[in-house]
Amino acid sequence: MKILSIQSAVAYGHVGNSAAVFPLQRIGVEVIPVNTVNFSNHTGYGAWRGPLISPEQVGEVITGVEERGAFPQIDVVLSGYQGGVGIGDVIVDAVQRVKAANPDALYACDPVMGNAKSGCFVAPEIPDLLRDRVVPNADIITPNQFELGFLTGTEPASLESTLASVELARAMGPSVVLVTSVERPDRDPETIEMLVVDDAGRWIVQTPLLPFKANGSGDVTAALFAAHYGETRDAKLALERTASSVFDLVELTYRSGQRELQLVEAQDCYANPRMQFTATAV
Repeated sequence: MKILSIQSAVAYGHVGNSAAVFPLQRIGVEVIPVNTVNFSNHTGYGAWRGPLISPEQVGEVITGVEERGAFPQIDVVLSGYQGGVGIGDVIVDAVQRVKAANPDALYACDPVMGNAKSGCFVAPEIPDLLRDRVVPNADIITPNQFELGFLTGTEPASLESTLASVELARAMGPSVVLVTSVERPDRDPETIEMLVVDDAGRWIVQTPLLPFKANGSGDVTAALFAAHYGETRDAKLALERTASSVFDLVELTYRSGQRELQLVEAQDCYANPRMQFTATAV
């Protein structure tokens, strides 16, 4: 399997491509990373150094990959955090060219905007760009509950309202929607859930809620789910594999006392997921 991953990159820590590439490699995926920023660290620290890479330069790198004859072999195009406005058009253009070369290829978009606790943390223009231009071209999207609400103009909270919002998102274009953090009010407060819907059905998986927020865990989730779904076209299995791996990664990081994901230390969690969580139909 081969994935073209167009995302941010950091030198210190693990977000964007710096979070996604290694887990994908450990499950046997050949990754072609194209970086949209080259920062010293993620912006959650409040200070960082390094450049945004211009849309023109990102496009040049993608064209160079195309010139090497790689596009017919790409199974999934993956995108995450978009640092600048023009990157969205570059990604959509790349998706269209990859699909022209390989009609079976999928586009998995992680519509990174923010979360319920911190609000939006991207440039003001990015949410509208994602909703209006990028998401309609995606086959898979992996929003959290907050991002799902923005995309659909709704306020998903209960399972029923979240499912309704998912169907509105699917009507925009994507056939597969993975909601990466479902926090319905009637759940056990010590748990958190992920929900996936595709044409074959709807499944939810519940895991313990750790008292810890790890930057980059969403990037790992989106990457692993895209790869597992792209390989199997089985949303339930892809959800179970992803939940197993990501929970063990976050738990290991929490127990380490470190702020950054312990991505290397947790590598067996991706290569050999324990499959300790079972998704149920809803």
